[in-house]
Amino acid sequence: MADKPSRRDQILNAAAELFARHGFHGVGIDDIGAAVGISGPALYRHFRSKDAMLGEMLTSISERLLDGGQKRVDAASSAEEALSELVGWHVDFALDDPALITVQARNLANLTDPDRRRVRALQRRYVEVWVETIRRTVDGFDEPTARAAAHAVFGLINSTPHSAHLDRDQMAALLSRMALASLRPAVVTS
Repeated sequence: MADKPSRRDQILNAAAELFARHGFHGVGIDDIGAAVGISGPALYRHFRSKDAMLGEMLTSISERLLDGGQKRVDAASSAEEALSELVGWHVDFALDDPALITVQARNLANLTDPDRRRVRALQRRYVEVWVETIRRTVDGFDEPTARAAAHAVFGLINSTPHSAHLDRDQMAALLSRMALASLRPAVVTS
């Protein structure tokens, strides 16, 4: 039996759904409170502001992606397995938390400067995990090519809030196959 989410987590989950649906500026503190069955002002017992809520949400997403990705790479017995695990990890995240993908894509500019710097630093570290793994796996990919490939794969996988037309398992298999196939070096034609 899974642990019941803390009140703080319930608030963050509700806020993520609302921010994804209506945008950060389209959601008030009362909307978030109503979504979790408390008054808007009662949220201030858990977060100092709506900005703080967004900052914690996007920082925790970035930390979770980085930590989970690094653990999978470290546990893999080969570069190919590491790449497959990274792809699976990111696919699972995208399918299980589509609202967070949408919030992250749309609301980075709404973070306070310190939160934005922290999130960007974590995102860069996550990209580096991918770049290093891709370079170990795909012959002939220099660093800029591996970086471009990582971002292209993120674009493919992170499209799930708009493209999930199959059941979860089918969508996961499709995204994983497509992502791994896209990392095979393209045949250069003139």
